[in-house]
Amino acid sequence: MRPDGKRVKGENAMYCLVPYFLTKRYDAMNMITLDIPLEPMHKYMIEKRKEGRTVSHLAIIISSFIRIAAEFPALNRFVVGKKVYQRNELCVSMVVLRPGSDEDTMSKIYFEPTDSIFEVNDKINTYVTENRKDNNSNSLDKIMSILLKMPGLISVATGLIRLADRLGILPKSIINASPFHASLLVSNLGSIRTNHIYHHLYQFGTTSLAITMGNAREAHKRVGDTVTHIKCMPLGLVMDERICSGHYFAKVFARMKEYLTDPTLMETGYVPKES
Repeated sequence: MRPDGKRVKGENAMYCLVPYFLTKRYDAMNMITLDIPLEPMHKYMIEKRKEGRTVSHLAIIISSFIRIAAEFPALNRFVVGKKVYQRNELCVSMVVLRPGSDEDTMSKIYFEPTDSIFEVNDKINTYVTENRKDNNSNSLDKIMSILLKMPGLISVATGLIRLADRLGILPKSIINASPFHASLLVSNLGSIRTNHIYHHLYQFGTTSLAITMGNAREAHKRVGDTVTHIKCMPLGLVMDERICSGHYFAKVFARMKEYLTDPTLMETGYVPKES
């Protein structure tokens, strides 16, 4: 038992054995681009603005992840030490650029599976405001400062942290501070006018899914004999294929598209279906 997850047992034998063959997270990375039509999102944002609410693109994307992670719990799994774990928390790592400089910081936001899109938006705003303060140092900043004060021991200290994580004995306080231990890594590259990329999954930590949002672009779609051009937000997704099957991922992303096409579906908290 790790402080951030519970061992998954009773799964198909193939998925229990795969981590023994693909021992590194970067060995097991699959990548895909999803082109998400912008018009439904923009229409929704305008309607909410008329109601006195401001909802960002980032909030819509993260809300869709929160919802699919609630509906498809295997999405919130991770592999450490050849073992598969179900994460017992829902958190998203994100980079924040501090104003007036080229410096950025990275931390994570904790969510509940039942969070509505408005609750997600509020948590993101609070997170960004706190991390953009000039005099603010989050937990990761403080840990890095401590490590840099002992240059002769950096390799030893980081090696011990990696070993403790692999053995499942890394203190929860360090896991809480680490953006590398998260359900999702998200980066809004469109906010700095950059195209989407396929962001690598860190070998250290437990993050099994990364999403980047890029500059808007036109996607081509055939309707009958006509080819139309739709303005889309491209999402670059990278996933650890060891946590679930390709068929499972396909259902996850199909459902994600449904939420992004109609964000009103996320205005109320997720209610688990009765079994």
